[in-house]
Amino acid sequence: MLKKVNKDITKSYTLPGDFYSSESKFENVVDRIFVGSWQLICTKNSIKSINDTYVFEFIEDLIPEPLFLINQDDKFKCFSNVCTHRGNVLIDQKDKIKNHITCKYHGRKFNTCGKFVYMPETEGMQNFPTKEDDLIEFPVIVWRQFIFSSLTPLFKIQDVFSEIDSRIGWMPIEDFAYRKDLSKQYSIDANWALYCDNYLEGFHIPFVHEGLNQSLDYNNYETEIFQFHNLQIGIGNNKEECFDIPKEAGDYGKNIAAYYFWIYPNIMLNFYPWGLSINIVIPLSYKKTKIVFETYVWKEDKLNSGAGSDLNKVELEDEQIVQRVQKGVSSRFYQRGRFSPKMEKGVHHFHNLISHFLKK
Repeated sequence: MLKKVNKDITKSYTLPGDFYSSESKFENVVDRIFVGSWQLICTKNSIKSINDTYVFEFIEDLIPEPLFLINQDDKFKCFSNVCTHRGNVLIDQKDKIKNHITCKYHGRKFNTCGKFVYMPETEGMQNFPTKEDDLIEFPVIVWRQFIFSSLTPLFKIQDVFSEIDSRIGWMPIEDFAYRKDLSKQYSIDANWALYCDNYLEGFHIPFVHEGLNQSLDYNNYETEIFQFHNLQIGIGNNKEECFDIPKEAGDYGKNIAAYYFWIYPNIMLNFYPWGLSINIVIPLSYKKTKIVFETYVWKEDKLNSGAGSDLNKVELEDEQIVQRVQKGVSSRFYQRGRFSPKMEKGVHHFHNLISHFLKK
């Protein structure tokens, strides 16, 4: 049984070591945390025209639920990609729907709103059709250029984006350009939550990231806690490598080198003066994790300076330390640790949320 994490950080203990090293606890995490999570699916550029579809699995390699998005006159809907007759997958790849979605198994048809329209050989069927013959619809939230969906949402992600916009809404995020050449995937031999733990504190920066530490003012590193997300603010040592923040913004006058937003449980939005790096943390097993990096550039000339200048080096340094920690927390003698009230507020927040949802 997972012990409740104390909300008072000065008294609290971290999650126990076996949370990170137990297969049975990992299965509980999938059911209680990730099934109800919000996930970034794609951008609006991936599904531009009316009746274009985007086929995907909810969390590939973890929760391979077949789904598809459809553009309904710039309003985006998400439906189950499973025929309600005998379970055949309806759409195999990105396509434009002309009139109907037709199952290639027995010819059942649905309109672009997911409603059952027709199926051959139904004479004599009683109480047919019903709502159960329609495709199941899932919630969709569009933030700037990004489309998010959830199977059974644990919280309102639109509230998160409202708070993010209140902080950095002055950036033209909808115009940031995706760069495939700067986007990568990594695989590490560590629990997904250890990776998040490491991300959620700047405590380790002087010990693990020599280069990054030179760009940031460690003594003025800040963490702000919200209900389902938190924000770390990296104050820069060199004003020339920081954001040019407009006068109307709340952070005007501060030398901010990076805004690190984390959205529960596994999405990281890292804003630098050059643009945005998105990290999506995908558990593969209790001791293996995939990290998807997607890069969106705003100001090309700032790519090679400041806190966001060598993200690959920083990532490899993080991976090395997190994999060492995975070995350590798997020790039969490790129990749990304590939080630094100043530097580990983000980790404490994360552990509180995990504790809350696993107890429900």
